[in-house]
Amino acid sequence: MHNKTLLGSLMVLAAAVLWGTTGTAQSLAPPHLSAYWIGALRLVVASGFFAIYGLLTVPRSSWAGDLRQLAWGQVLLAGLCIAGYNLAFFAGVKSNGVAIGTAVALGSGPVWAGVLQWLFTRQVPRPAWWLGTLLAVGGGTLMVLGGGADHAVSLRGTVLCLVAGISYAAYALVNQRLVRAAPPATVTLCTFAAAALVAVPVALAVSGPFTATTSDLLVVGYLGVVATGVAYLLFSYALRWVASATAVTLALAEPLVAFGLAVAVLHEQTTLGAWIGLGGVLAGLAVVMAAEVRQR
Repeated sequence: MHNKTLLGSLMVLAAAVLWGTTGTAQSLAPPHLSAYWIGALRLVVASGFFAIYGLLTVPRSSWAGDLRQLAWGQVLLAGLCIAGYNLAFFAGVKSNGVAIGTAVALGSGPVWAGVLQWLFTRQVPRPAWWLGTLLAVGGGTLMVLGGGADHAVSLRGTVLCLVAGISYAAYALVNQRLVRAAPPATVTLCTFAAAALVAVPVALAVSGPFTATTSDLLVVGYLGVVATGVAYLLFSYALRWVASATAVTLALAEPLVAFGLAVAVLHEQTTLGAWIGLGGVLAGLAVVMAAEVRQR
């Protein structure tokens, strides 16, 4: 069991590495699409990826039985959470700016996850989890805000980012129940298809008709297949062996990767506070990971 818990933790970290490449990918090939369309279309592309993965890895004779095992109310709820996360996050970042928006959304996620886990499963995270989460959240906030706020703070933007954080935490909790009852390939396909069905009409209503250039398609393709498809598949498999609150905290490795790529690839300037924050995130992740392995 210890080996599976360790493997699950490493899979979450691998997913976070892929999520962390999102900003660099968009910087190297700046898309002309609105943020709402990028969020919606990457869900559509990811759904296609999950369908192909399922057809290649799951026997066709098993599909009917796997679909019957799914709690479709929970599938719809997980899809709404993913769609809500994408739409609320992009809208919140637009209102509050990238630095503050990301800090609020990603920083609140682990706290929401711990609270939701306690409310719905009666499993109270151990003190070591809270310590590691506090270190990781504080470090991540320092990293994101190290360059200074890039936008005026608004109440609407802050609320939207908090909604994004709780949507992500709720998705992790619901998805954990789903992947323990059916194969992750089936779960992710159904969940993200539901999310896409919600997000595309919203993007159309907010941003108007879809028009794209070649660079748009390349960015959306990468985000959909790699930074969303492969990443969330790893995350879903990992939830079979690690607690949802732990997985959400370990996903804070994402800003570490984004920070490293920004420095190494985009040659962005950094501050001492950002480097101190990096150390805090690393320490927090180590504490949470060690606590999860010991508990399991």
